[in-house]
Amino acid sequence: MTVQKTADAVEGSWVYRHAPASWRPWLKLARMDRPVGTWLLLWPCWWALAMAAPEGSGPDILYLALFAIGALVMRGAGCTYNDIVDRDFDGQVARTRSRPIPAGEVTLKGAWVFLGAQCLVGLAVLLSFNQFAVMVGAASLLLVAGYPFMKRITWWPQAWLGLTFNWGALLGAAAAMGELPLWAIVLYAGGPAWTLGYDTIYAHQDKEDDALIGVKSTALRLGAGTKGWVTLFYGLFLACLVGAGLLANMGQIYYIGIALAGLHLGAQIVRVDIDDPAVCLRVFRSNIHFGWIVFIGIVADRMWG
Repeated sequence: MTVQKTADAVEGSWVYRHAPASWRPWLKLARMDRPVGTWLLLWPCWWALAMAAPEGSGPDILYLALFAIGALVMRGAGCTYNDIVDRDFDGQVARTRSRPIPAGEVTLKGAWVFLGAQCLVGLAVLLSFNQFAVMVGAASLLLVAGYPFMKRITWWPQAWLGLTFNWGALLGAAAAMGELPLWAIVLYAGGPAWTLGYDTIYAHQDKEDDALIGVKSTALRLGAGTKGWVTLFYGLFLACLVGAGLLANMGQIYYIGIALAGLHLGAQIVRVDIDDPAVCLRVFRSNIHFGWIVFIGIVADRMWG
């Protein structure tokens, strides 16, 4: 069987160049050919781990690795579950009809088995943390379960995604400290605004197909006013980053990092063309770099601030 390349896969992805052909449908299902989602899920975890580090120290290397593994498999699990629920919609949208289930590369039964396997790996990672962190992590499952249905009932599914994707801010702090300090709650509270910004940009790729099949999104709801709204969302998130820093007693280096990160978000708003899907995808992916700027600023401030 010939495996189709996913429409928005990274150009030259190792999945299509090096992975065995029999693995490719499963790697596609877990979005291994599109790693940006893993980074977006991971960044709040790593930010919290770095902010929780004692003064003069960096984040725990083992925990960084565990969260990286957890983000990889749980993002894959989330995408597998999403594709199972959305299999009929995906076949009607140009960008998603090449996904493994609508393309006939993976059966529905196989997808459920694969989902279970990924969840077991994620559970093994979660159980390596303290009991409080395990409870915090388990609480996120309600958000994960509900997300695929939000586009059917609200114009704001990206807000629900933000609540889900930024849970790592709470889990990272819980794993490192065994509690939820106020700065972690503020960091989490700001995360959905960041997600509303970048995922609204992303959703503009599908707005014509979504309108035809009756799927809702902030791209359709905000329309031509998207840039103004994204500016507001990003501004709210930056304010929460500053607030979390004040509560965590971060120093000057941190705020320099936040200022640079803010310039990056501003550049996104200037660059984006909501009527050009290729530009929307590039701007969306650039949030990987944004995450690095924030993370490096936190680590540098904790170690040398």
